[in-house]
Amino acid sequence: MLQKTGIALLLSLTTFMGNSQETTLFQTCTQLDKMGMHVLREQNRSVSYTNQEAAYYYTQSHVTDHVEYAWFEGMNIAKNRIFGGYELYHNQQLLSHETADVWVYPHKLLRTYTDSIQEELWMLDGKNSLAIDIANATGTIGIRLKGKGVTQQALQNNIAFFSPMEGQYVIAVSAQKNTPVQYKNNLLSTTASAGGFYIAVGKTQAEATQLLQATRKHIIDWKQQRRTAMQTFLFYNGYTYTGIDSVDKALDWLQITTRQLVTHQQGYGIYAGLPWFNEYWGRDEFISLPGATLVNGQFAVARNILVSFAKYQQTDPHSRFFGRVPNIVNPQNIDYHTTDGTPRFIIQLLDYVKYSGDTALIRQLYPQIKNSIAGALKYWVDEKGYLLHEDNETWMDARDANLVSYSPRGTRANDIQALWYHQLCAGVYFARYMKDKSNSSRWQQAADKVKHDFATDFTDKEHSYLADRLTKENKPDFVMRPNQLFAMDMLNDTILKNNILSQVWQQLVYPWGVSTLAQNDSSFHPYHLSPLYHKDAAYHNGTVWPWLNGIAMQRMMEAHQTETAWKLFQHMNWQALHLGVVGGLSENLDAYPHPGQTWPKLTGAYLQAWSNAEQLRIWYQYFLGIHPDMPNNTLTLAPSLPNEITHLQYFIRVGKDMIEAMYNANDERKSYTYSLPNHAMKVVVDIFPYEKTTIAIPADRDASLYIEQQDEVLSISTITHSGSNKRTIKVPVSAARLAQQKTCDQQLAHIPFAIPSPDIKNQQFLQ
Repeated sequence: MLQKTGIALLLSLTTFMGNSQETTLFQTCTQLDKMGMHVLREQNRSVSYTNQEAAYYYTQSHVTDHVEYAWFEGMNIAKNRIFGGYELYHNQQLLSHETADVWVYPHKLLRTYTDSIQEELWMLDGKNSLAIDIANATGTIGIRLKGKGVTQQALQNNIAFFSPMEGQYVIAVSAQKNTPVQYKNNLLSTTASAGGFYIAVGKTQAEATQLLQATRKHIIDWKQQRRTAMQTFLFYNGYTYTGIDSVDKALDWLQITTRQLVTHQQGYGIYAGLPWFNEYWGRDEFISLPGATLVNGQFAVARNILVSFAKYQQTDPHSRFFGRVPNIVNPQNIDYHTTDGTPRFIIQLLDYVKYSGDTALIRQLYPQIKNSIAGALKYWVDEKGYLLHEDNETWMDARDANLVSYSPRGTRANDIQALWYHQLCAGVYFARYMKDKSNSSRWQQAADKVKHDFATDFTDKEHSYLADRLTKENKPDFVMRPNQLFAMDMLNDTILKNNILSQVWQQLVYPWGVSTLAQNDSSFHPYHLSPLYHKDAAYHNGTVWPWLNGIAMQRMMEAHQTETAWKLFQHMNWQALHLGVVGGLSENLDAYPHPGQTWPKLTGAYLQAWSNAEQLRIWYQYFLGIHPDMPNNTLTLAPSLPNEITHLQYFIRVGKDMIEAMYNANDERKSYTYSLPNHAMKVVVDIFPYEKTTIAIPADRDASLYIEQQDEVLSISTITHSGSNKRTIKVPVSAARLAQQKTCDQQLAHIPFAIPSPDIKNQQFLQ
């Protein structure tokens, strides 16, 4: 954001560590405006805002005509469609969205019409109200609410009241300046000097009126609060500057659109996706939690989400779902048919503790931790310790009208066993903290048992990759799916792991994301929406899921193939900036582009939490390499940056501290600078291919860590604010790591993306 506003990035170390934070925050005040995206008529992109409570507003930039999303146009609250958008009129003439010049910002939508008339649409945080500003108009302005069932009920005190499309709500509409309004021929009109309209929704007419009046009274403050909240978040929780617009702007937008999905509909939670997943899903919630809250330091938010979801755990010991957290939580239903949501809940509780240092939550949620493991051991574990489940209880859960799975994965899927193993390991961590020796020992034995036979049971001599599952008949099913990427932690054989990654990448990882099934499989469907089959038949049988990109990139980077992972990362940034919903990633894409196209069609939910969150997680945890363990007062720094990035500045939050970091690279050297907390801590420097080194940092106000990578030596120095060198450590290249790298390079270097068949030329992205 320094360079984004024309200020030189390369500050002196003294300036950077001293006052750059205040300077950058000042410049951030214009950042939302600089993030504006100009959307052309032919793009006609989806635009979405939430109030971070239970409401969202959906439209398209020019014409809301999407075959699936148009149903949700307008304002939606707690899974009820309230009204289907609106039309604006100037002197009785329609202001056509189709011909408008459209700019989309994180906080508002701006349309400019003929004669320079401008419309600004604002959704207000924490309020079920909208502000529709109309500037440069003369004469009269009017508004017509759309939607079947939206009818005018009353006109009192210059407020028009309407019935909603769904739910027990009342819609109130008035002119912004409380000027008289007239309702005729379904059009609510007032003088142009009113400046626009306010729309408020309440459970009763009195509640809607009160909110509308409060909106009129506080609109300036509420707008500024929305802007300030976003600006502050981008600076303190999501600040990154590389000087590469495709990186910086995409990350800023992904931070904002992910934040918009963190809501308070039924306690704190993360919407799985919009438009139809405006509810909490166990697996989605905790897949999303690291990228949505932990890597950007929203620890209070993460804590609230964990505590809120823990309340929904099944606590009846006689239920076969004992110990599970729900698959779905929405205002109408709570459902427990998922086996992976519970392990992810426990695993992310541990991640939260490591990021935040908040060990008090271990004590608070230890009963839930014990229940989660006790229920699985009682009802769902086989003789080998594997976690059993039904066909539809993994994330590949689509079924037909007869409840038969389109992608059967029972009874022991490979990713479920890895999650179960990590759940048990997390349980051991928590039990040791609680000094619960009995459960610590029992759970460690269970974890060891799960892993003991895994490599043998999920492999054979004919396949160079993992079986996707063990069937009810105890036979391995070697259908080629991406789930095995999650199970690589269960293996010790580096060559086998590289073989798996090579096979998965070349068969499933397209430039636009990871497909769910190899294209040579008889069940493969290249297009999600087709007249030839039900869309759920393709859902997990070919359709691409961007959330899987996270684990694919992670595994590539663990094999030190940063440039390969970076290609996929940048392709997703490109998508967020140019396709689909402005600033976000979709739930799905087709596996193949349609004939004549170079990029496949985006499908599923237009904005999916885990798609966004995994992109953000990989940026922080693997490209930046930030791995905190605050209960042990340890921070691991393992950056692995691509060649494209030569300058970088960012802030990260760990525990109660905010650390500022800089990176510079040229042909001769690379340097990293990190500010350090005022308290003593251990820093593990893990920069490949040098030896991993642990440094004890004493308590010293304004100290920083300076790392220089040049030739065959890594120099690590701790320095004071004045710039005086306290000590320097020279770290050599590790021969063992170089040997490991040679093995990885032989199997993975310059590996290509999967290529659609039939031969679809897309040289821009396939290279």
